Amino acid sequence: MASRSCHSFCAVRVPLLDLSQQYGELRDEIRRETDEVLESQHFILGPKGAALEQSICELTGAQHAIGVSSGTDALLAILMALGIGRGDAVIVPSFTFFATAGCVSRVGATPVFADINPATFNITAGTISECIERRFTKRGDDHFDRSGNRLRAVVPVHLFGLCCEMDAICALAKSQGLVVIEDAAQAIGAEYPSSDGSRHAGAIAETGYFSFYPTKNLGAAGDAGMIVCRDDALAVKLQACRQHGMESRYFHDFVGGNFRLDELQAAVLKVKLPRLSQWAAARREIADFYRANLDHHLELQSEPYRIRSLTNHHVYHQFVARTPRRDELRERLKDREIGTAIYYPLGLHQQKCFSDLGYKKGDLPATERATAEILALPIYPELPRDAQQYVVDVIAEFFQ
Repeated sequence: MASRSCHSFCAVRVPLLDLSQQYGELRDEIRRETDEVLESQHFILGPKGAALEQSICELTGAQHAIGVSSGTDALLAILMALGIGRGDAVIVPSFTFFATAGCVSRVGATPVFADINPATFNITAGTISECIERRFTKRGDDHFDRSGNRLRAVVPVHLFGLCCEMDAICALAKSQGLVVIEDAAQAIGAEYPSSDGSRHAGAIAETGYFSFYPTKNLGAAGDAGMIVCRDDALAVKLQACRQHGMESRYFHDFVGGNFRLDELQAAVLKVKLPRLSQWAAARREIADFYRANLDHHLELQSEPYRIRSLTNHHVYHQFVARTPRRDELRERLKDREIGTAIYYPLGLHQQKCFSDLGYKKGDLPATERATAEILALPIYPELPRDAQQYVVDVIAEFFQ
């Protein structure tokens, strides 16, 4: 079977991601929407952006949605609006995209890295507690690190489209007086089985954010992002923060940034958003096929919420597998023209730019093991079953 299929598809290229078919199906709608923007000449903070914000509120159950220029700028704006900066510390996972920690550093605060659960690749209440115990000393009601920075917040990342254990994390944060900022950049539409019912990624804690980078499950035609929050006063401050801290025109109560959502990007996202659930279902169908055929060859990200009868228990921004033979396998897949990627090749605690924080090899063992073993396989809604089968067959052949 493996040999026959490999011969059948040896001339076929299977990219990690191909957005051309998605655009082909939506071309006419996207062009109509973007043409309306061009005709109106209303490019910033217009009606399409406002409509998108309302739709995100309806999707997530959030009270407020604030369109911004990227997922990175979303986190930057949140930190600025919360007044987190020099003298503060924020717990983040080391196994995540750089912006999670980079934004903390950019506002002058100190990122403190927590390890992950090796099955989910997410931080947990347990790894956060361990981080607090190892890195902080309690004085009064607050925790301080060795440099005197006060712990203010924690940023759980719903990595690859799977929600963190938010009930436990929020309970821990509340007991320690910490703000929870959800990094849902990879998880729009994902559901979490909270004790008070199904909740949506990004809108479980006080505030959260999404990235609409083109490769995301809901991707713009460039950079774009969205903040969601439940507090009215915070929403007002965030709306001002995306316009240099300006609420009344040319009057600035604080220093913000230029974080506004382009109307053209909102127009593209407005067309795509109604398809999000359909695309997530297609991604899960591909993931199920991979799981049925690969779980005896590779260690796969767990699906802890599947048994909770949630539709979007995982939205599979990426399908990741792990093996100690990761680099060999990647070379074999490359030889057979199958696209892969490594998310992520080095933990943030080991990045050169954070070397002054004093982390050393072995500090976060689950993160370090993941960076050496993890590999992302092709997954996008339009990926045909014969291409999926080819991926499976080449991997099976490799492990024979």
